[in-house]
Amino acid sequence: MFFAREGAREILIATFLLGMLGWLASLVWWPLVIPFGLIWLWALAFFRDPPRRVRVREGELCSPADGRVTEITELGHHEILGGPAVRIGIFLSIFDVHINRAPCTGRVRSLTYEAGEFLDARHPESGRRNESNSILLDPESPLPGPVEVRQIAGKVARRIICRVVAHQSVAAGERIGLIKFGSRTELILPKTTETRILVSVGTRVYAGLTILASQNPPV
Repeated sequence: MFFAREGAREILIATFLLGMLGWLASLVWWPLVIPFGLIWLWALAFFRDPPRRVRVREGELCSPADGRVTEITELGHHEILGGPAVRIGIFLSIFDVHINRAPCTGRVRSLTYEAGEFLDARHPESGRRNESNSILLDPESPLPGPVEVRQIAGKVARRIICRVVAHQSVAAGERIGLIKFGSRTELILPKTTETRILVSVGTRVYAGLTILASQNPPV
């Protein structure tokens, strides 16, 4: 199993503190060590970065995050995209892989960070009011663009990490960032006559593996 490099500090701190507490607990009664061991294993699991074989076909958009779809909203006009759009919101629990991945192959047009609140990521206003980082992508043809990926902090999450910079080229499924602890990720894509959303609210999705939408006409 691989781990995100951004979690090295947290893993070291957890190892030291939980190791000390576990050692002290063992002096009292050895079964008391078990809870500390479980917390340490969770800290490791949170920063896991499993390798994935990404298979995204032309005209498809894959999920930018692991988690559960909590919102699919059609927008009459999205200012940044310049027209009708669809927003797909994904909630990441503290047990999900928190690596964000590019939904398509393309080039990063811009990055926009916005300070904000730390509402629970399941709150309907979290996408608008919470701290966030927006990655605007110009996808390769035939996908219409631009496409926006929003990393949104949650009640527990207090640090958004972005691995890409403006004008950088990315491949579909490539790692683009990480949000430390429970959070929300949104994919906002242009809505055209050929847009097909392939998931529904409640669907379990996996970054780089689950296809969220297609701009290809049905066969």
